[in-house]
Amino acid sequence: MKILVTGATGNLGSKIVQKLLGKISAEELAVSVRNPETAEGLGKQGVEVRYGDFDYPDTLDKAFAGVNRLLIISTDGANEVRIKQHTNAVAAAKRAGVSFIAYTSIANAQESTNNMAPPHKATEQAIKESGIPYAFLRNNWYLENEAGSIQGAMAGAPWVTAAEDGKVGWALQEDYAAAAANVLTEEGHENKTYELSGPLYTQEALVKALEQVLDQHISLEKVEGETYAKVMKDAGLPEGIIPIVAAIQRDIRNGTLAVENSDFEKVIGRPVTPLKDALSKLVRELEENK
Repeated sequence: MKILVTGATGNLGSKIVQKLLGKISAEELAVSVRNPETAEGLGKQGVEVRYGDFDYPDTLDKAFAGVNRLLIISTDGANEVRIKQHTNAVAAAKRAGVSFIAYTSIANAQESTNNMAPPHKATEQAIKESGIPYAFLRNNWYLENEAGSIQGAMAGAPWVTAAEDGKVGWALQEDYAAAAANVLTEEGHENKTYELSGPLYTQEALVKALEQVLDQHISLEKVEGETYAKVMKDAGLPEGIIPIVAAIQRDIRNGTLAVENSDFEKVIGRPVTPLKDALSKLVRELEENK
């Protein structure tokens, strides 16, 4: 059996690869990356490193050759670009005779009004239309996405939010990685859709948990969307990023990540890491990487 992970040097992908190496031999694992030099460490561990670029389908034909089970990690960028890249990957998997695709999607992908949902909706549809057995890993929200705000709070800055009382199912990438590794190596996940969400919390609840972890007061500033964008601009965020982070706040405010039912325990065999423990882990990592 040959398992291949795309985007394997990214934050999530690298964690998935390490989880897989705890379950299968390095010889059974391959990775597809745009820059093979970034995966030299994996090559030294015995993992097969292949060049694959979602913008160039012919590279994917070579990257996916002989692969039995494939994990497509969603790319970054504009929605229309991601749709093209993902459909390129699905088509290449079909040509290569891949027998199973796992895909990192988003919460409630088919019905979601989240700004990031369109590529996931299109990719899920493309995978279904390919006829290849699949598992959709509908990842809610990575706690690591809040690293910037957490670092600011650690330095004494206020926590600014325009999400109001919108709830999020935060979980560590490590937990999402465990789910992906299990789905790729176990039987019985064919044609399944998994909503992977941690317990739902508001921004206020997240901040209160962080206060306990840091043992310090954090000022929570609830603002409107336009004010939030201005605060982010004043904080030095690049112009191109501001509409994205503002849209995330709006999507949280509108409840697009408030998925009540989660399949996490079903997939990883345990509850997700509790929020305070997860925050403690993330804070330690941020302090170590200063």
